Amino acid sequence: MDEPGTPGWRADEAHRLLRFGRAGALPSTGFGWLDTRGALDPLRSRPLFLNARMTYVFALAGLGGEEGAAALSASGVSALSTRYADERNGGFFAELGPDDRVSDSAKMNYAHAATLLATSAALVAGLPGAEHAYTRTTAVIERYFWSDAEGAAVETWNEQFTELEKYRGANSNMHSVEAYLAAADAGGETVWRDRALSIAGKIIDENARAHGWRIPEHYDESWRPLPEYNADRRDDQFRPYGFTPGHSFEWARLLVQMAAALAEPPPWLVPAAVSLFDRALADGQDRDGRPGIVYTVDSAGEPVVTSRLHWVMCEAVLAADALFRETGQARFAEAQSRWWSEIDRYFVDRRGGSWWHELDADLHPAATLWAGKPDLYHAYQAVVFPSLPLAPTAATALKHRQSALA
Repeated sequence: MDEPGTPGWRADEAHRLLRFGRAGALPSTGFGWLDTRGALDPLRSRPLFLNARMTYVFALAGLGGEEGAAALSASGVSALSTRYADERNGGFFAELGPDDRVSDSAKMNYAHAATLLATSAALVAGLPGAEHAYTRTTAVIERYFWSDAEGAAVETWNEQFTELEKYRGANSNMHSVEAYLAAADAGGETVWRDRALSIAGKIIDENARAHGWRIPEHYDESWRPLPEYNADRRDDQFRPYGFTPGHSFEWARLLVQMAAALAEPPPWLVPAAVSLFDRALADGQDRDGRPGIVYTVDSAGEPVVTSRLHWVMCEAVLAADALFRETGQARFAEAQSRWWSEIDRYFVDRRGGSWWHELDADLHPAATLWAGKPDLYHAYQAVVFPSLPLAPTAATALKHRQSALA
């Protein structure tokens, strides 16, 4: 068997993940929530971000030559354009219930960013309905979520787009950066890269730099950090209290990709990526005598939530891979090798399929933050991205490869 993280190991994992994820396809269109055994959970809702992520993964898989993947992605596009689409007010509903009725009518930037990522990949893949879905998504983001005045994305609207949440979040803006880079490649509009750079400048070059390269996650409407936000809900799934080393790794990866994508990248991007990586490494690894990286830390870098999440490990290996390719420093390759071994040993579920989404502090499967194994997004990117260039973004890179082999 190939060593963890090597090309052969990653290719095998990609196929294994996709086999598991195929069961998430609903009989109608789109994707539902998978439990730990890879069966659709009939009691779980169907968040917009989940359908979008699976649509994106299968678009990439189809571009990579996976049989039947394009049809699954097209099904996800159809669901976005029908069941999730709000024909009266615009945008996409945040969640459908198990009965396919709208269970959360809010309009969330986090989920719309995932939808932009998905429709960008579907557009590159030439899937049915992708152009309409992409155009609809870019239009609603430009009208309601992107703020020229703030140089970043706002957060959550009500159903009618008449009431805007005062909160501003680094997490949803980070995913906006990822989606905007993909949209620039898919649609050819360079303004999306400019917007991605604006977000990175605000959250990383200004705020993370001012906080010793820890990233403040929560802000008010004037973009003032809220250090005590969710102090009473420290393990919140999307807005946890404190600082999140996994997001620092994710941002580091995105900054390196952004530097590769821009014709004239600002000189601060790659050094900032290195600083984020080093701070996340110091804060997150080996803090409680166990392998893996803790979920959150406080302002002094002390662990708060010590659960281990699979997405954190995925972003750690991708940040290490990107920085090794960008700098050539052996320490990044060494970190990557260690984390791949830990993923293989603790997170990969050889019996049930896919990867455990959450482990407790003793490295046993847990479900405090994540129930089941709902999607493939982080794990699939982790096994595919190291075989792709840093730019363009994944769908476009795979399309270029496909064209070169034709």
